[in-house]
Parts: sequence; structure tokens; C-alpha cells
Amino acid sequence: MNSTYRVGEYKALLYRLLLAYFFYFIVRLLFFAYNYKLLKVDSVGEYLRLYYHGIAFDTTAILYTNLLFILFSILPFTVNTRKGYQKFLMWLYFITNLISYATNFGDFIYYKYIYARTTVAVIDVIKNEDQGSMLLRFMVSYWHVFLLFFITAFLWVWLYKKVKVQPTPSPDSKLKYFAFSTVAFLFIGTMIVGGIRGDFKKSTRPINIIDANRHVTKPEHADIVLNTPFSIIRTFNVTSFKKVDFAVDEKVITEDFHPIKLYNNNPKTTPNIVLIITESMGREYWGCMNRSRNIPGFVSYTPFLDSLSQHSLIFDNSYANGSKSIHGMSSILAGIPSFKDAFTSSPYPKQKIESLVSTLKSMGYDTSFFHGAPNGSMGFLGFGNILGYDHYYGKTEYNNDADFDGSWGIWDEPFMQFMKNTLDQKKQPFFGTIFTVSSHEPYVVPEKYAGNFPKGTVPMHQAVGYTDYAFKKFFEAAKKSPWYKNTIFVITADHGNQIAYDEYRKVLNRSATPILIFRPDESLKGVDSQICQQIDIYPTILDLVGYDKPFMSWGRSLVGDKQVQPFAISYNGNLYMLQRGKYICTFDGKNVVGFYDINDKGLEHNLIDKKNKEMEETEIACKAFLQDYFERIIDKKLYYKK
Repeated sequence: MNSTYRVGEYKALLYRLLLAYFFYFIVRLLFFAYNYKLLKVDSVGEYLRLYYHGIAFDTTAILYTNLLFILFSILPFTVNTRKGYQKFLMWLYFITNLISYATNFGDFIYYKYIYARTTVAVIDVIKNEDQGSMLLRFMVSYWHVFLLFFITAFLWVWLYKKVKVQPTPSPDSKLKYFAFSTVAFLFIGTMIVGGIRGDFKKSTRPINIIDANRHVTKPEHADIVLNTPFSIIRTFNVTSFKKVDFAVDEKVITEDFHPIKLYNNNPKTTPNIVLIITESMGREYWGCMNRSRNIPGFVSYTPFLDSLSQHSLIFDNSYANGSKSIHGMSSILAGIPSFKDAFTSSPYPKQKIESLVSTLKSMGYDTSFFHGAPNGSMGFLGFGNILGYDHYYGKTEYNNDADFDGSWGIWDEPFMQFMKNTLDQKKQPFFGTIFTVSSHEPYVVPEKYAGNFPKGTVPMHQAVGYTDYAFKKFFEAAKKSPWYKNTIFVITADHGNQIAYDEYRKVLNRSATPILIFRPDESLKGVDSQICQQIDIYPTILDLVGYDKPFMSWGRSLVGDKQVQPFAISYNGNLYMLQRGKYICTFDGKNVVGFYDINDKGLEHNLIDKKNKEMEETEIACKAFLQDYFERIIDKKLYYKK
């Protein structure tokens, strides 16, 4: 027997998987037919485009669902072609596929009520209901949906049986059989990993719900791109997004955080806003952010930003509200922190969200997001569409791969110049956001600048030097633009990166990020060392432009909020950490596990045995924040509701 012994089995496997794709095509079409008034597709061509993008999401769902089936189909048991084994495979195939497939049918009806694909969040909705009675009621009320499911299931079984694996004698050469099977196993396994991730690219993490939004101009179209099994699978382990009741009175939440804010500190104006979120460039690397810290042997790698700080208002005691880039995006732009799980990876990002984008758009701003990575990388395009950006400019729009760094995206210097040139064409006022890419692993700089920047003591230092230089070139060019003098520039970072100094190895300081606000007229200038955080940027900008309507924000204005006591909240090592007043409170979600002096950033000296009134108030504040946080996200109250 030759090495092509198993070709018939592999052909049958491919056919069976293609059947799944076919029936996912059918169910997406049925989903659209039931909800076409809500989904508003303008043409057949537009629908087919959405379906094309949905194939990647179908692939993930189909491969997850069929992992066991594929495994048992390709293992070299030598009995795989026997009738009994093939019958086992058929039962395994349909038990897993039809359970997964059925969830799509539920959304034919449920979508009209939640305006999103079902996720695991639905379990919390129905767990206290009489599920048996509910199912019976649905079967009576929506008999046509059940009928469609059984018709498609019957057709699927019928088509499956049209292609059979014929029984084959044992191989003449077991060595060739196992060698061929091993090669096929490795190839199929590699394809499965790529299919489940949605991509083989280094710069792209596994696709998530939010990535569906990167392919659409209307938010509701993301629900055509998605399928329900994918939405359930991708939110299956997101268990931290549940309401918590710490018996904190609403009055306490209002007094501590004033989640609905209205500022009247400044007249209403419309300066341009340029917000720069610098990849991985934590506070540690900035000289201007460390002048008062007396770190032995400290060296700054940001000469330009240090010089700019002399003409700016800087906040040198600021912290990130998450640990990943996408956490920084939601924290900075929408004031929504991420704790154990990212808000954007939860079942809840697709809802109305009040943010810098929505509020500035209401004031007549043109809004743009710039990210030099392949479009959709990091989930930014999807979340940007949810927030409502008018324009997205990525590697595709830059359209010159000669400036690609080979890993993440377009080098910072040319891409920031591209942003400047694009803004030159905008009608004022505009809100431009850029998320840089170069200050990141693999910590290299363009070949033409080799040796130009200090190597420092960790590889990140050279990358920081290059990005600082990109800032310098950007501001030199921007000064010549007519919009420059009427612009507020805000520079921050998503999180830190490699650590060179012990001060930044301390637990709290690992999330230390900078905030710099620059106006060319130098009307904002100085150093503010009060505790602050990424979620403060959103209300600060609205305060500066005199936004005159109530808005929802857990953060506080850094230039005029006298009601909310300065604080910072983050999550690390399975603990929530609230910094406020004289103390740091650490909380595991159920119990306070520690109190520390506000300067004890390494959490080395637990003061819980010396608990006092201020500690108790800090504990209540931590619980109040979390109680309101989860309630507003789950109940979809991330905006001011009149």
C-alpha cells in the first residue's frame, strides 16, 4: 500500500468541513432575512462584501466546534475507514455542529431585543428563569424558526452521507502510513491554529468580536459579519463582567465619583485636538516625569519631549487603567478602564458609548484615528467604529510598504508626517488621534538611523529615542501648518514596557504612564503631581473646550474638577488597586486584603491591622467604583441619559 493510503479520508474531511461553511452561509442569510429592517443593507453587493469578511469568523467558529472531530479524523488508528468508526465520527460531527449551529437560530428573534449577537452574557439573563417553560413558549411562538433549524439539519445530514469513506485494508507499510499521517497531522494542525486565530500575522492577535466592526461603516453590519457561535466562544471565559453588590448606596457613588459630570470652568471653544497615544512609552523613559524621584543613575531617553515639557502642563504621577494597548484605547478615549478582562473583549462593547469621539462630534469636530499597523490590528479599527470615528487611517491608507518596519507597522516618523499632512487637508475643528507603533519589541530603528540613539541599558531605550525623534520632526512640521496655533496636543501612553530602574519594578509603578498637555500659547504650563490616570484625559479635554452638556465619566478633569478627590484604579495580580488620599487599597473582589501608605508603590508594608477611618472610606470608594462600573457596562448606561 503506497503513501496515498489516506487521501480519501482527507478529501472526506475537507468535504465535511466545507458543508459547515455552506450551512453557515445559509444561516447568515436567514438571520439577515429575519432582521433586514434593523440591519439596513443597501445592495446585494454590500451583503456579499459583509459575508466575505464573515468567513474569517465562520472559520474560527467551525474549527473550534470541530476540533475533536478533526482530531479523530486524522489520528493514525488504521481503523479509521471502518464502518463503526465512521459512524462514530458522524455522531461526533453532528452533536457538536448542530448544538453550535442552533445558537444562530436563536438570534433570528433575540436580535430584535438586544441588537447584538448573543454572547455568554445571556446566561446571566436566563439563569433565574424557568428555562423549560421558556423553551416551550418559544417553540410555540416561533415554530417557524425551529422548523427552519430542523429542515437545514436534515439537509446537512443528507449531504454528509452523500460522500462516504470506503473501508480500506490495513496498510502494507505501517512506517509509510505513520510518516504520511504525521506530516498531514502537522500541516492540518498548523492550518487550524491559523484559522482559529483568524490570521497568521505576528501583528494580529486572535480575532475577537470587536474585529467585526473594522469591516463596516454601520455598527449594525458587524452583526452580519459575526456568527453567534463565535460570539459565544470568544466571550466564554470572560467571567469578570458580572454585577456586584457591595451594598454601597448610590449617594456614596455620586459623592465619590460624580459619574455624570457637567463643567462650567471654561467658555465653549473649538480648538483642534491632537491626542497621541504612544505605544509602550511609560513614565520611566521620560526625564521630565522623573525629576523629583531621585532615581540613582537615571538617564532620560526623551530629549525632545523633555524640552516640550518646559512649555506644557505635565502630570508626573499618572497611571494606566489596564495592561494592554486596547485597554489604553478604551480608557483614554472613552474613560472605560479594564481590569481582569478587557472591556473590549467582554460581551458588552457594542453599545452606545459616550466618549471623546461622540462629544466632540456633537460640537462639530471632524474625527480621525491613525494607526500605522495593518488595518484592524489590535482591535483598534473595530473599537474606533463603535466609538464613531469619521475616518480611520492605517497601513492601507498610508500605501507605501517601503516604510513598513517589518513587524508592526509604518515607522513612527513617516507615519506622523502622514498624519500631519492629512490634518492639513481637514476642515477645522478636528480631533485627530494617533496610536504609534515603533516603541515596541523588537526594539529596532530604521536602518538609516542606526547608531543615532542611545542604546541604554535595555533594548527599549533605543526605540524610545527614535519615537522621541519622530515627535520632534512632527512638531517641527506642524508648526508650519495653519491649524497649529489653535490646537491642544495631549501626549500619553497605553502602558509601559521594559524596566531598567527598581523604582518602576514596584507593583503600582509598572502601570505608570505620562500625561502631557501642550498649547502653543503656553496657557497650560507647569507640573502637577497629584495622582491621576488615563480615564482623566477624556473629562479634562471636555473641560478645556468648555463642553456645556452633562456627560458620563468616571474620571475627573485635571484642570478644574474640585468635586472628585484625585484617585487611580487599576488591576494587577488578581487584585483591584485604588490609590487615593494617604492610602492604597487592594481588593480581591470580595475582601480587602491590604492597605498601604500612598508612597509604598511596591506594596511592601501592609497596614491592614492598623485600619482607620480614611482606610475604611478608601475601601468603600473602591467598592463603589466597581459596583457602578459593572452595573453601567452591563445595563448599557455608558452615556448620560436624560
